[in-house]
Amino acid sequence: MSEGRRLLGQILKAGKAIREGELQEALASQRKTGGLIGQCLVDLGHCTAKDVLVALAEQVGMEAVDLSSTAPTPAALELVDSSTAHAFGVLPLRVDGDVLVVTIGDPLNTAVLEDLRFTTGRDVRGAVADAQLIRARVLEHYGEEASLADAIAAAADAVGGEDAESAASSQPVVRLLNSILHRAIRDRASDIHFEVFPGEFRIRYRVDGSLYEVEAPPPHLALPLVSRIKVMSSLDITETRVPQDGRIELSIDGQPVDLRIATLPGISGEGCVMRILDRSAVNLELSALGLRAEEAEALAALTRLPHGVVLVTGPTGSGKTTTLYAMLQEANDPAIKIITTEDPVEYDIEGIVQIPINDDIGVTYAAVLRTILRQDPDKILVGEIRDEETAAVAVEASLTGHTVFSTVHTNDAPGTITRLIDMGIQPFLITATLQAVVAQRLVRRVCEGCREGYEPEEEVLMEFGPDAELLRGATFQYGRGCERCHHTGYKGRLGIFEIMLVGDALRAAILENASSTELRELAVSSGMHTLRQSGIRAITEGQTSVEEVLRETTL
Repeated sequence: MSEGRRLLGQILKAGKAIREGELQEALASQRKTGGLIGQCLVDLGHCTAKDVLVALAEQVGMEAVDLSSTAPTPAALELVDSSTAHAFGVLPLRVDGDVLVVTIGDPLNTAVLEDLRFTTGRDVRGAVADAQLIRARVLEHYGEEASLADAIAAAADAVGGEDAESAASSQPVVRLLNSILHRAIRDRASDIHFEVFPGEFRIRYRVDGSLYEVEAPPPHLALPLVSRIKVMSSLDITETRVPQDGRIELSIDGQPVDLRIATLPGISGEGCVMRILDRSAVNLELSALGLRAEEAEALAALTRLPHGVVLVTGPTGSGKTTTLYAMLQEANDPAIKIITTEDPVEYDIEGIVQIPINDDIGVTYAAVLRTILRQDPDKILVGEIRDEETAAVAVEASLTGHTVFSTVHTNDAPGTITRLIDMGIQPFLITATLQAVVAQRLVRRVCEGCREGYEPEEEVLMEFGPDAELLRGATFQYGRGCERCHHTGYKGRLGIFEIMLVGDALRAAILENASSTELRELAVSSGMHTLRQSGIRAITEGQTSVEEVLRETTL
């Protein structure tokens, strides 16, 4: 936010749209959900979407446009193609002299205006309009978005033998990449893979943890597309021999999206992977993670601890960071100072100080953590405990009256104790500081649009070993496959959790160097539900399938 810019809530209050009490209620809601303050006010019924729109326009010095009574001019519509309008969620409104006026849903997203200046060759001025009305008017004036196959064909015909930089800047390639990104966001993809093989160029989306292939562009489009990505992320377009990492911030369909870029040279050409961080798709409430009421309350109670270490464990891509963010959001309060150090910072949370790690210049977890302790924090998030030094500083922080949240890579909650000891942390320090370990996995949800019930075979039940009795008599669910779920039978994911609270019995066992197996048996006898048991409960509730739980958990 630029210096001197008035806060949205204060503008609404000055305009008599809301009262101070309503603003404070919305701010409290925002701290819990991580949403936008304007949307929180609308959701609570304190003001209308139109009130927020006018206030947003005043905040950034743009005009506010009511698209229900204002129509775009044909001259403006001709300057922006259909794929760009659909992908960016913008509607060209009019031409004032040499300036193209376009309506956007997010007035803080000036990156889209820069992109439009590039694609139209005109000076572009933004105006604020309701995002839903923009989408409706784009559909009305441009029709349905062209298919990806059409965008590929147009780019393939247009790109010939010109150099990579010229091809990367060509309108058909720009439109094709916009189309690829728009579809990835629409399909809730977490990653886009651009892969180059001998005589083949492949694009795949990762959705709900699984990869699926989309229409394959011809091989000669690989270089222009990857070059276009490198241009957008300010990477060296001429360097194709070494990996490069970059970042792109843009708006897709009117929503802010952060893209992390990693290029990789291969024997057949340079490929890349785009990690999609769609802030609008993340709900940072504990209840949204798939936690049951008692599990959500257990994690909420951990956020209120005055000191101690809380660890979340699981493989890469199991949702550990999202769980930690949700816990911090639960603890977020003006009376509490929270500082995080992450590699990288994935989502901005209002009211929390977030510090990115940069190993290249010595900004390591351990170094930053020592600095954080001099900033008078109450709660600290360390993105990952990777080594003995970071673990030792985290334990030290806990002993001096801070609550430390972090992640480690182990298979289950009891195994985390062994991992900490292997790192060189003494058992007496673990028992003095460790409050809980949360192990988690993500399993795919059975698609609501094509789900069917069935009675499982006895052989299937036997795969669950001693837990098979928990499934007897239950009706299992599976997805037949439909357009809604890309014929996978699954849509969306939910977490399954193993929450190990470290009580007196576990502390005594840790001091006696008990094995992971002994710790597990003791935790279960103390009331811990294992990952497998949590998965079985999700099966009996019809949320996921047998195959998903067997794939993600062990006995």
